[in-house]
Amino acid sequence: MDSGRGWAMPRVDEPPVTGALDGIRILDLSRVLAGPYCTMVLSDYGAEIIKVEQPGAGDGTRQWGPPWVGGESAYFLSVNRNKRSVAIDLSTSDGLALVRNLIAESDVLIENFRPGATRRLGLDYETLASDWPGLVYCSISGYGQTGPYAARPGYDLMIQAQGGIMSVTGPAEGPPSKVGVAIVDITAGLFAASAILAALLHRRATGEGQYIDVSLLDSQVAWLANVAQNYLTTKEPPARHGNAHPNIVPYETFGTSDGAIAIAVGTDEQYRIFCQRVGRPDLWQDERLRTNRGRVQHRSELIAELNELFTQRTCEYWLDIMLDAGIPASQINDIPAVLAHPQVRARNMVQTVDHPTLGSLELLGPVAKLSATPAAIRSAPPRLGADTYDVLAELVGATPDELDRWHGQGVIQIADGPTEAEGDRTS
Repeated sequence: MDSGRGWAMPRVDEPPVTGALDGIRILDLSRVLAGPYCTMVLSDYGAEIIKVEQPGAGDGTRQWGPPWVGGESAYFLSVNRNKRSVAIDLSTSDGLALVRNLIAESDVLIENFRPGATRRLGLDYETLASDWPGLVYCSISGYGQTGPYAARPGYDLMIQAQGGIMSVTGPAEGPPSKVGVAIVDITAGLFAASAILAALLHRRATGEGQYIDVSLLDSQVAWLANVAQNYLTTKEPPARHGNAHPNIVPYETFGTSDGAIAIAVGTDEQYRIFCQRVGRPDLWQDERLRTNRGRVQHRSELIAELNELFTQRTCEYWLDIMLDAGIPASQINDIPAVLAHPQVRARNMVQTVDHPTLGSLELLGPVAKLSATPAAIRSAPPRLGADTYDVLAELVGATPDELDRWHGQGVIQIADGPTEAEGDRTS
């Protein structure tokens, strides 16, 4: 397959990029975050993403603001680069027929409808696999396709509450807290992306597609990792430790005279050097504190000593000492500082792309740096329905008369300027 058809061209000063997934076409019926994040990652690796949206409203995140810029929500812009938007009404027979035609031209289908909804539409895996046995089909849902909660809707906040991460996040004496980003959705998208890649490798070897069932709850439970293993080993419920580590001391934030610093002392040798450099050799000479096991046992008294020590000097003073000694440490950056950070910029984690209505648009860059097939931002997040005509003409063979008729009947939509609700608001 030619996965570059109809895409926006790269800037003239940038060489064409061939991605590792060049030739793979993914039909994306998902919306909001987990599914779109998954397909964004795969698009960075070169896969062609056909994003199917509902005419009129589109992906729900198109309405999630502020902030807005030129009628587009920043939320939508964050996870929908490198995609072609096709607006098709799935409640119509013509719309369903068009989607089936697009499936016939695709390698992967990803959806996040509530379990059972695709069956009612005739778009479930069993139905589609009978016609296209090589199809890789990925479903993302709150609780998975099986189990007593399968029919329940799932949102990131609910899963953080149910999945245990809130119980171990936040101040030790404070309330449970959620993570500051929708981390369950994002990691579910990453699990889905890796599973799709595994399924594509299996298909390459056997010619067979398969069904992938990813749930937000499973994803969150999986990355409890050592915290869950601590409980499985001891049967003692984990406690909240704020910014401290349950198994390593000292490994947390400390207040200084003008701010806070994060310090991670991961080995006993690092702790010996740490004590020397901060001018407290007595904290190493104390036999109780020479091993991490002992430091964990005597956490409260050691941390009390260090808290008193660190407040006597500035953050910059302690940071210089830590870094000179090879002790991992950092000031606590806010988001503006992170996105302007020289290391972040050197790694191309903020990139600029041309948007058809917004002009230059800054986006977060791909994470993995592949030497032979580099991940790349090839096109800006699309306007709703921006590619409807082109995609249906290219892949379905629709004629201009058919496209105009479907458009007039509301079966499809094309992009025609800023969204009605927001116009050109920028905040």
